[in-house]
Amino acid sequence: MSTRLRIDLGYSGTHFSGWAVQPQLRTVQGSLEEALAVALRCDRDLITTVVAGRTDAGVHALHQVCHMDLPDGVKPGNVEGLAKRVQGALRTEDIAVHRISVAPEGFDARFSPLSRTYRYRIDDGHSPRNPLHHDYTHRSPYSLDEDAMNELGSRLCGLHDWGAFCRPKAGATTIRTLTRFQWERDGEGILVGTVVADAFCHSMVRSLVGAAVAVGRGKLGVDEVLTLRNRAERTSSWTTMPAKGLTLVSIEYPADNQLALRASDTRAKRAPTAD
Repeated sequence: MSTRLRIDLGYSGTHFSGWAVQPQLRTVQGSLEEALAVALRCDRDLITTVVAGRTDAGVHALHQVCHMDLPDGVKPGNVEGLAKRVQGALRTEDIAVHRISVAPEGFDARFSPLSRTYRYRIDDGHSPRNPLHHDYTHRSPYSLDEDAMNELGSRLCGLHDWGAFCRPKAGATTIRTLTRFQWERDGEGILVGTVVADAFCHSMVRSLVGAAVAVGRGKLGVDEVLTLRNRAERTSSWTTMPAKGLTLVSIEYPADNQLALRASDTRAKRAPTAD
């Protein structure tokens, strides 16, 4: 049985074409796997990572998790020092490798999580312009009503079919459990939305935020969004928000002795899809 490694990392997504490997494009997965091959002194084609949640182009991550199975005959050496070797091989500050460890039995980066947490930042004119926010905050031309956005967030939560918020993918389910969707202003007046679910289908978070913005500016009512959600059909009634305001904050996993069971339950509930 091969050794499975857990890799914890973060990245600024501004200059990447998303997580997933794409020919001729700079991606997080591609850059990480190339660095792993260098650090492990093996062929690049032998390295494949599996991620907790594939992020789109321009989306950031403070804490992402992936795993890889060591190829036959490849020895990691000092695992505690592997993260430092991979970081050096990356030759970029856009990716930060936090930790590499031997994964517990039953660990699957994609199917074992209990939940994923994202945050979306919006500057709607309640704070002074800050050039340091540019790559990580969406600037809205409209002043937004966070109370209305929070009413929508609380009423959206639960187990539902999120087809109205997801890009369709053949054979993949759009049923998810949204456990938290809440807005608050930080000390600078930036509107920060926190979105937590067991998993997310493609573009779901940015579409949820788009619906909240439509409500916050008075373009749609809360009941209208709920009606569209219940139809579970892709809609153009709101805009999918730009990627740069979105950050993956954390991935939550169960205790080690529950990892395999959680992965099995997740596979049974939904077909593989992009998170």
